Amino acid sequence: MRSTENFHALRPGPVQVDDQSYNLTVHELGLLRVPSGRLEASDPFVNLGSGAIVGVPPGDYPVMVTVADVSKEQDGSHRREAYLSVVLAEGEAVSVAAAEPADEPLEEGQCLAVFVDAGTVGFADAEAVGTAMPDGNWYEELFDDGTDRSWFSLMDSGTHLIEGCANIVMPAATAGENVVLAHSGWGDGAYPVLSTLDADGKPLAVHIDLLVVGDDPDEDGGEDPAEGVEAD
Repeated sequence: MRSTENFHALRPGPVQVDDQSYNLTVHELGLLRVPSGRLEASDPFVNLGSGAIVGVPPGDYPVMVTVADVSKEQDGSHRREAYLSVVLAEGEAVSVAAAEPADEPLEEGQCLAVFVDAGTVGFADAEAVGTAMPDGNWYEELFDDGTDRSWFSLMDSGTHLIEGCANIVMPAATAGENVVLAHSGWGDGAYPVLSTLDADGKPLAVHIDLLVVGDDPDEDGGEDPAEGVEAD
């Protein structure tokens, strides 16, 4: 089970987990617009528009990526994205729980998950995908169109944000509707969507845990990240 002791999103600095040391850095990725209050977590290159949906208050929220140095020497030579987070409110996190879905509640022990098949995770307003993404072949016309404005190129750019991440306005957006993306740590798989909560149980942030730092919660009796979400 994840707890504030073994969950390290948005907590920069060194951390020791078992025999592995990690130096964590936190990077701002700009704001995400969520006017509908339906926050979608997906692999945007595979299932944008059919990912896991979390209910949040409508608004614009900062998105952060926590990056872990996983090199043995801790010299910055091997970095992996460890958590992608949408910050909902300020406060002290005292607990970690499965994020509450916007629609039907999960059964006990279940957890929303992002199913990744293109090495990428992202957040978007679920309703905006239907109105602000164009018709056509997204892969050829947006994701990998051969220009420096393609989604792949922006993620590979070290000047757009940081290499491995992007904040992209949807092509048919009328009010800045956007997608915020990051590489998914070690790559493809199923990754849990979690919330950090304050002492009153108020959600402070929604996170995609990329299972880079610490034990996989599925190994110690925690939530099953593959349950609670259907992949189309």
